[in-house]
Amino acid sequence: MLQGVEHQTVDPHQYRLLVEKLSAELREHQAHPALATVLDHFPAAAELYENLQYAHAGLCRAPLEASLQSELAARELLARVSR
Repeated sequence: MLQGVEHQTVDPHQYRLLVEKLSAELREHQAHPALATVLDHFPAAAELYENLQYAHAGLCRAPLEASLQSELAARELLARVSR
């Protein structure tokens, strides 16, 4: 469902409820062996999953090189802004 409403105008409250429900399901089934396959087929759910995991796992679904480059770019930008 989330994939279907990503580029549509929907009620913000309904969207939030949908995201909360999907978040709860992703948390409950994060160790399920089929989760990676599901996330590979539904990019909106994969992005939500990664956001849920970010605090302790960083960009857990992104390839390591892309994650590292993102982190380095963010550090460089913060350094430039702070000067």
